[in-house]
Amino acid sequence: MRLTKFGHACVRVETERATVVIDPGAFTEEDALRGADAVLITHEHFDHFVEDRLRAAAEADPGLRIWTNGSVARQLTGLGSRVKVVGEGDAFEVNGLDVSVHGEWHAVIHPDIPRVGNIGFLLDGRLFHPGDALTLPPQPVETLLLPLAAPWARVADLIDYVREAAPRRALAVHEAVLSEAGQAVHGRLIGGTSGVEFGQPKPGEQLDLDGAVA
Repeated sequence: MRLTKFGHACVRVETERATVVIDPGAFTEEDALRGADAVLITHEHFDHFVEDRLRAAAEADPGLRIWTNGSVARQLTGLGSRVKVVGEGDAFEVNGLDVSVHGEWHAVIHPDIPRVGNIGFLLDGRLFHPGDALTLPPQPVETLLLPLAAPWARVADLIDYVREAAPRRALAVHEAVLSEAGQAVHGRLIGGTSGVEFGQPKPGEQLDLDGAVA
């Protein structure tokens, strides 16, 4: 399994038979979707989901399939059965890659700001992308994708989340709202305190999830 980091919350995960892209939003390079078998969308916010871009990718590739929650699916009318609605406890596969779904709600930004639905995706029992929530994976995982910075996130809560999830390693995503200096500060705090191996891959960087940076 190989992971490629794209802009902000987006990653591309490749196995021998499947290529899956998670959360290609407005801060994501447009070529992230090229050649994908499936796209997984955690929630409807613009930094995770751009309707026009996803529709264009679907029109260009009739085999592209999309799994997401109900609120995103309602914005993708016209794509028919290619869009699959999933929620907490569901499971499916993409060309032999097992995926399960966990979580229901986006983290609270402020009581006056309505919450939206949010689901996390566990791939092959090894890699967990929580979207914009601190949802615990249902089992210990090798790799946890950690939202590094968001309007709803405190560093203290992120450290506690990583400690409780106790993955083999955590990799930062969702960092576009921070300057390079801010990313470095957050990384030092989390990496030095969480107690697990912590990495901050740059856009375009590839990581072999068995350990070696490509």
